[in-house]
Amino acid sequence: MKTFKKVYIEITSICNLACSFCPQTSRQATFIKLDTFSNILDQIKPHTNHIYLHVKGEPLLHPKIDELLDISHEKGFKVNLTTNGTLIHKAKHKLLGKPALRQINFSLHSFDGHEGSTNREGYLSEILSFVRQVVEHKVLISFRLWNLTQDNMTNMQRQRNRETLEILEKEFNLDYRIEEKVVPGSGVKIADYVYLNQDHEFQWPSLHAPEDDGKGFCHALRSHAAILVDGTVVPCCLDGEGVINLGNVQQTPFSEIVESERANNLYFGFSRREAVEELCRKCGYRKKFGA
Repeated sequence: MKTFKKVYIEITSICNLACSFCPQTSRQATFIKLDTFSNILDQIKPHTNHIYLHVKGEPLLHPKIDELLDISHEKGFKVNLTTNGTLIHKAKHKLLGKPALRQINFSLHSFDGHEGSTNREGYLSEILSFVRQVVEHKVLISFRLWNLTQDNMTNMQRQRNRETLEILEKEFNLDYRIEEKVVPGSGVKIADYVYLNQDHEFQWPSLHAPEDDGKGFCHALRSHAAILVDGTVVPCCLDGEGVINLGNVQQTPFSEIVESERANNLYFGFSRREAVEELCRKCGYRKKFGA
């Protein structure tokens, strides 16, 4: 039986921002129901004890995020959340003190990625106010700035990042510039339980992208799998449109889906360093693991 380090569970396909780096989903806008979520946890329990509550969508939009965390704790799961952070002032009372919560990733690049963003200081102030409280519960925090470009960044991009990093440096009384310590693709610890991670701009794979020779490796269905808000199982969190539809947990048990012929073809294909699915051949992420 396949076991995973984590399973991504999308609790909503709705987002309150429209970031340049994140294509809007064409899937139905909806929230996961509590009983559906509970059933999914029962199905994946033999496979993992660690869940990430996102694929697409902004998880803090879910009106019952607190109850989802309670259910997760009752069933023995640890939870990671990834959020753009804009709703933290409204949702923080639903997060604080929840024992299931292991880590929160704040995608700070969302501020500049969304055209209508204003008041960087106010945005970061709300997040930092929450962080001061939540780290007391030993919840890990990862601030993400995933907006580096392969060529040189523009002066405007560099200045925007500097403004964000300056606020963090002041908050955590750092005696160095974060850029001096952080390596793209990895993180630097800036306080107890708090990390800053910089990386290149994230590229969602698309069937419209050019195809290469299909060589390479991926951890899809090895270290992780993902379940979209409607119950569709996909091999990884990058398949935000459900292109590689392996089955639906509302009709077929998760255990059967991840051992299906299509799932195993993908899995054993990567064992041979071959991408058998079209979307995988058009995804640059597998190149991170070499040929």
